[in-house]
Amino acid sequence: MLYKEFSSIKQIEDKNNPFSTLFEYDDGSRFYIEPIFYSYFSNFCDHYPDKKDVVLKEMERVVKLNKKVIFTGMDEETDEDPVTKADDYIIYTFFDITNKLQILVESKSRGSDYGD
Repeated sequence: MLYKEFSSIKQIEDKNNPFSTLFEYDDGSRFYIEPIFYSYFSNFCDHYPDKKDVVLKEMERVVKLNKKVIFTGMDEETDEDPVTKADDYIIYTFFDITNKLQILVESKSRGSDYGD
């Protein structure tokens, strides 16, 4: 899957992680983007277009600092593991990025309309 914001970064096929996209910077640092993370990012950009570049720069900073990063849609609240399986990668959620930037993003999920 090609994400337009990352089209200038080398994309690598990883058959072990078919649902995530792996990118590599010229310095060899790599990162995965999971589809749920990108959905959060896209939705955020729709609501805060002026913050898009700030988030992208922070993501790049995190990758170049840590060399191997998985940007996942999973979080501690769901108590689920990321879809991507890769050794020696650190995990960042979208909210890890926005919290670091002190951008308040609230989860608007309101659950089901159907009672139990």
